[in-house]
Amino acid sequence: MKRIALLGMPNTGKSTLFNRLTGSSARVANWAGVTVDLASAKILLGGHMAEVVDLPGIYDLHGFSDDEKVVRHFLEAHPIDLVAIVVNATQIERQLPLVLQARSLGLSAVLLLNMADEAKRQGMQIDTARLAARLGFPAVLISAKYGLGQAEALCTLAQTVDTFVESVPVRYGILKSVLSDDARIERETAEMMTEAVSIPVQLSERISDRIDRLALHPWFGLPLFFIAMMLMFQAVYWLGVPLQTGLAQIFDELRQVVLEPLAAMLPDFLHSLLLDGVFAGFVTVAAFVPLIVLFFLFMALIEDSGYLARAAFLTDALMARLGLDGRSFVMVLMGFGCNVPALMGTRVMRERPLRLLSMLVIPLSLCSARLQVFMFIISAIFTPVQAPWVLFGMYLMSFVAMILTALLFRKRFRSNEPFVVELPPWRLPMLRQVWMRGWLEVHHFLMRATRFIVFGVIAVWLLTHLPLGVAPGSPETLAGHLGRLFAPVLAPIGIDEKLTVALLFGFVAKEVMIGAFAVIYGLSGDALVHEFAHSMNWLHAISFMLFTLIYTPCISAIATIKVESRSMRFAALSVVWPLILAWSTSFVFYQGVRWMTSATG
Repeated sequence: MKRIALLGMPNTGKSTLFNRLTGSSARVANWAGVTVDLASAKILLGGHMAEVVDLPGIYDLHGFSDDEKVVRHFLEAHPIDLVAIVVNATQIERQLPLVLQARSLGLSAVLLLNMADEAKRQGMQIDTARLAARLGFPAVLISAKYGLGQAEALCTLAQTVDTFVESVPVRYGILKSVLSDDARIERETAEMMTEAVSIPVQLSERISDRIDRLALHPWFGLPLFFIAMMLMFQAVYWLGVPLQTGLAQIFDELRQVVLEPLAAMLPDFLHSLLLDGVFAGFVTVAAFVPLIVLFFLFMALIEDSGYLARAAFLTDALMARLGLDGRSFVMVLMGFGCNVPALMGTRVMRERPLRLLSMLVIPLSLCSARLQVFMFIISAIFTPVQAPWVLFGMYLMSFVAMILTALLFRKRFRSNEPFVVELPPWRLPMLRQVWMRGWLEVHHFLMRATRFIVFGVIAVWLLTHLPLGVAPGSPETLAGHLGRLFAPVLAPIGIDEKLTVALLFGFVAKEVMIGAFAVIYGLSGDALVHEFAHSMNWLHAISFMLFTLIYTPCISAIATIKVESRSMRFAALSVVWPLILAWSTSFVFYQGVRWMTSATG
């Protein structure tokens, strides 16, 4: 089987091309450093099955970031039949040096000039015939986003891969020799640009430039970004709550009409486990899927437009004062989906101290699992008018926790690595990509949630029903004993014994907590919402959410931190510090509000 490697700089559209060629689902976003691991898929190319490998985006073959090391290791360790070098056509002069480095490896290659439509709009003209003659391999103009030139690209890839008989790994000596070729590469790049590329003396002012005058304004840029995020939260609740209510009603009917009669003949113990445990937990999670879907769809719109890259640029000055940079902000935004890929994304940073400090703050971002817990509690306690503001406040507190952490540890993890960010042009989001991006996040979340919920719900049910002979959910159960054990620690921040049990399982995965609520209280759907509204006031709710927002990352995140940092000591710090910060924050808020209330009362 033939093997084709996609090579290129970050943000050139490699993952978009990979998805279009393979029908696969690699993560696609409009900023640099998204692809942090190797993605591969098999396609039929000509008369051969071929494996297409999407390599991480790199700036050159002799850099020192982990992504660049990954690419070099892959080239040295695996036979390759063809390198498809993906270049942003609008930035061809800056990206040609990587093309020439790849040519020096002696591998069969094809140059794919992506974003050819944008280059044309800018008045650029690229003579692919002359460029191919100078390079010694084919060059094709494409637009991975719109599928332009895809047929020609596939045909060229098939023809080129057939002409290359032997696939071998790149010898280390060849890779090493690339390091000493900088002068020749610079000279050849200039010659190619003169011969094959025509750029207008003055590019016409594009819409992107006009929008950037406002979006990147030093005074108005960040307020506009936060206003956009607030409007997004409002839209999520406005559209999602009716869908959520309808879905909950459907599940209630399913239980009463179908499941209750089917389970009537089962023993009481098994009946309770399946309906009050597994099904109740699943329903509680599933009822909030509409809100999660809408949130990720809106985030995909903002992301694909190029706005989040602007947010990274705007925040770089602030992040620098915290010992971080704009890339850290990008990873934090990525962490709103899931902390794990965001932690892996720190590989684009070359200096270890910057990576470690970024990994310490990223788990404090409000991930999708926490989002689900908060949406449940907020919908139960607060009015539809209050709900978006409370959720927005949780996001702001997430940033406050990250800023405080960075300030406290910036001297311990000091870095001088310069920050460089590419601002992609503003783009009209494609509905197909937005849907794919949103669906992938939701699919990832549901697959992950299902895996943990089954385990978590059964474990919680057992804790609330054992030992046999005691009333379910009573203080005599194992859950009751656990709640009393931690009560002296959590009572000062307004968290009762039942919520304590949910927090313990939240350590495994935050999404387990809602399923745990259903089992602990023995309710689901609207009944569970009403129970929360009756048993919890706004003060207890916010204190609990603050603790949940900050406290120990889930097991998957901790494992990723251990692998990426290669330090058990640092992994321990990532567990202990959030616990301390979470308890302190909730304590100050809970006791502070109580003191002010008593003082004014």
